Amino acid sequence: MSGDTELTVRAGRRSVPVRRADKVLFPAEGSAPAYTKGDLAAYYRSVAAFMLPHLRGRPLMLERHPDGVGGPRFMQKNTPEHYPDWITRVEVAKEDGTVRHTVCDDAATLVYLADQACLTVHRWLSRTGHLDRPDLLVFDLDPGEDDFTTVRRAARWVGELLDELRLPSGLMTTGSRGLHVVVPLNGRHDFDEVRAFARDAAELLAAEHPDDLTTAARKKDRGTRLYLDVQRNGYAQTAVAPFTVRARPGAPVAVPVGWDQLDDPELGPRRWTIADAAEQGRKNPWSGLLGRGRALGPARRRLDALRG
Repeated sequence: MSGDTELTVRAGRRSVPVRRADKVLFPAEGSAPAYTKGDLAAYYRSVAAFMLPHLRGRPLMLERHPDGVGGPRFMQKNTPEHYPDWITRVEVAKEDGTVRHTVCDDAATLVYLADQACLTVHRWLSRTGHLDRPDLLVFDLDPGEDDFTTVRRAARWVGELLDELRLPSGLMTTGSRGLHVVVPLNGRHDFDEVRAFARDAAELLAAEHPDDLTTAARKKDRGTRLYLDVQRNGYAQTAVAPFTVRARPGAPVAVPVGWDQLDDPELGPRRWTIADAAEQGRKNPWSGLLGRGRALGPARRRLDALRG
């Protein structure tokens, strides 16, 4: 049960009300305590400085759970009319009109989204003004089974290939089952070019490790192999944002990690939760990464040479 408790959270220049702050969104489970909507808002306020650089200027898809993780889920693209006018929107064309996506440019918006029971923030890989030119490329390492040993091995192979292609990269836990490998780009290529590059890189790795990796989109064709998913590198596709909460027991969080942490025996896709993710943020494992965006031309030539 939850009452009508309302909190006021100061975020930057704004004070944002959080209604029904004592409503439980994550019930207690095992050793994990229960977390309320007030806890969610406090968490997002605490990581705003780390999270906002990954969100600013990007259209968002919002994953809302008004009754908590045990209730129905709503995937929200269009910004409701009742959202405050100080929250940024961007109109994006679609086949039969437009979608008015929410854009999170400040801490107050993060807190407001928590008030709306938005647990997970999914972001575009491009920014407003250049929606057709992604500045990020993502490899999603999705294991066939809940086996993190396979994920570690695949991450090393992806990282080694990107090093050989002379592309900078960052590693991120997803808060779910696998890892993301993120490559910053300079925004000069369109989505078709970026996805084709990611697909060719993934197919090269799958050919080198056929017993462990696959690019098969259909689950029935994968068996127990890890799926190298590059489908997020398409126009209007999204990927979970760094420091976002996932709708799983214990409130796990998607967290950037350093490549040196891949050998940490405690590392796992749900290693961090809203209780301790801010500590990892303060370590800044992706320091300087986003400012190192590269063109894909030289890497494409190296990749084609490796593919023969």
